[in-house]
Amino acid sequence: MTRTPYDPARDGAQMAFDGRMSYTDYLCLDAILTAQHPRSTAHDEMLFIIQHQTSELWMRLALHELGAARDLIAAGDLRPAFKMLSRVARIFEQLNNAWDVLRTMTPAEYTRFRDALGQSSGFQSWQYRLIEYTAGNRNLAMLRPHAHRPDLTAALEAELARPSLYDVAVGRLAAAGFALPPEATARDPRAPRAPHPAVEAAWAAVYREPERYWELYELAEKLMDFEDYFRRWRFNHVTTVERIIGFKRGTGGTSGVQYLRRMLEVELFPELWHLRTSL
Repeated sequence: MTRTPYDPARDGAQMAFDGRMSYTDYLCLDAILTAQHPRSTAHDEMLFIIQHQTSELWMRLALHELGAARDLIAAGDLRPAFKMLSRVARIFEQLNNAWDVLRTMTPAEYTRFRDALGQSSGFQSWQYRLIEYTAGNRNLAMLRPHAHRPDLTAALEAELARPSLYDVAVGRLAAAGFALPPEATARDPRAPRAPHPAVEAAWAAVYREPERYWELYELAEKLMDFEDYFRRWRFNHVTTVERIIGFKRGTGGTSGVQYLRRMLEVELFPELWHLRTSL
């Protein structure tokens, strides 16, 4: 028996879009799907481009969520911020999964187009830098790779002028009555944050009495979830690079694997990691 092909229009599906917004229009897919411009004839360059472009899209969303969460935490409205921070952790889980796709590329395949990258490198991702600055890792030396773009420098400088996500989280400790010194609460936002024993002691008190400080306890764990996935992303970056190029220097001039291994030592929320030992 011949079956009549299903026609979604019979169930009311819109099938004509002359002069009306379609899925392609709403998502601007014409711009997105034509933004891949390989500079070699190597088959695997398309993988390399799309993996990094999609990572930048996920970072765009992470920044959207981190900025909104920070504003809510600063205002003392923590519960909606928890949902946003959970989403950021899931975003970095997606970014981690992306390395699995890139690792299907072998060293020989990457070598076929590596020279076409010139001096470009993920080291120069301004959105990645903005995520670090937003979270609290404020290394001013990392402004320099963006000096050729005044617009990007302005965006990074604007972030440096305001308290980081971790600054506002520490501010909630002070608002809850914990005695914190001015260097922990009224600091220069551009300066790197050094671990402070009073901040660690306050977070430790929260962990010892979670029922009393439940929202602060939940905030601490949401921050830890975020950094946990962030650290895994960095680790996966190291192992992917070592698997594909070994210990060659990076295209952007860094020492490659050695540089990435140093980045594994960076802590976004140091007191939250350190207190585990003393509990």
